Amino acid sequence: MTWDLLIRGGTVVTAAGAKPADVAVADGRIAAVGLALGADAAEIVDATGLLVLPGVVDVHTHTRVASEAEPDRFFQDSVAAAFGGTTTFLCFNNPGTGVSEAGAASLLDGLAEFRAATAGDSAVDVGLSAVISSRQPDPLAELPALVEDGVPTAKAFMVYDFGVDDRTLLAAMRAMAAAGGLLEVHCEDRALIDDAVEQAYRGGDTLPRAHATTRTPEAEAVAVHRAAAFARAAGAPMHVVHLSSTAALEELRRAKAAGTPITAETCPHYLTLTDAEYARPDAECARYVISPPLRSAADREALWAGLADGTLDLVATDHVPDRAAVEKAAWPAGFRDLSNGAPGIETLLTLVYQGVAAGRITLARMVELLATAPARRFGLPTKGAVEPGKDADVVLFDPQARRTLRQADLHHSSDYTPYEGLAVRGAVRSVFVRGWPVVRDGVFVGRRGFGRFVERRLG
Repeated sequence: MTWDLLIRGGTVVTAAGAKPADVAVADGRIAAVGLALGADAAEIVDATGLLVLPGVVDVHTHTRVASEAEPDRFFQDSVAAAFGGTTTFLCFNNPGTGVSEAGAASLLDGLAEFRAATAGDSAVDVGLSAVISSRQPDPLAELPALVEDGVPTAKAFMVYDFGVDDRTLLAAMRAMAAAGGLLEVHCEDRALIDDAVEQAYRGGDTLPRAHATTRTPEAEAVAVHRAAAFARAAGAPMHVVHLSSTAALEELRRAKAAGTPITAETCPHYLTLTDAEYARPDAECARYVISPPLRSAADREALWAGLADGTLDLVATDHVPDRAAVEKAAWPAGFRDLSNGAPGIETLLTLVYQGVAAGRITLARMVELLATAPARRFGLPTKGAVEPGKDADVVLFDPQARRTLRQADLHHSSDYTPYEGLAVRGAVRSVFVRGWPVVRDGVFVGRRGFGRFVERRLG
């Protein structure tokens, strides 16, 4: 038969291993993987010397929707995702979005608002995870309808003024499980953090570095322990977002050993950077105000070990396209007025590949962490693997490339990267979404609106 696309001569990597193989594509799906698939194709791409990877699935971003002032913002971050090898990403609608005429925040209104604001905007496929907020009069009432509408994952925060209390958290776990969904939890202990922040401000310690000292590993570990106990009591699945510390990792390990239906992610910034960044001058230090904050080098090594041994299930970015000129410049107001987060949608694959290059994880494990596991866990059965029947979301990656990460070379809507000047190995060369080229030989060739909104169901 005649294929639409044939990728020849590369090394195909799946969660089971790597092997030389050709990949044939027809009607947007992978039709065959094997040697000597012939040359009868509308387009043939030579992948000699390249890794043929499934498109990355980033399940944790806070990508901003377009506005009248910035009509290209969402599109820009979707292009950045493509340049980084991400072919599907999930967004959180920010707490407080989806406000009805009566003034009540609504999850279903938020979904409609998000879909309307992003329709025809993305270069790659996109989905939504909701945010359960204390600002909603009844945050659990709409969960069954939300899951039915293709959004089976929702996030609850244990901190911040929009975070939920413990009773609501436990009830949300039960409600999501009953509806066939999954609750994601931002695990930090409100009492410990609020007390530490209050003491810091009383003592006049309001500089950016105090953000990290007031959000300790113990505050994270206590929250993971408590949330896991709730999940176990409810018999409900839960997912820990952006786990950052050895202490929290040990709580996760104990919860899994006890049979808790729990998974967890970490983020590239915890695998790459350390709390040494907080020694920078204040204006630079503010760029690393992230929650949870960056941890020690020992914590970083523990997280890599947790990825290797399976304690941690996947890696996601927690991409927040903040601007250092705006969100990170709230001086002299103090650290609690700074936006929490940093950009990373374009650098996910490259930074995790550094663990492969250093011998910390295998190529197969990298694919599991970045594509196969997130697709499986978050209800994307046609994504996450280079195998027949899956969407032809394919990345051609050059493992021999050498480059230095620079803001000037990136495409996201932020005005900085926390990885400025970092020398890395490996580079994305070409990216296909459902068989169509989006990036070809390092040049964007996709189009605005090609990406689809993906309605999901958990298996």
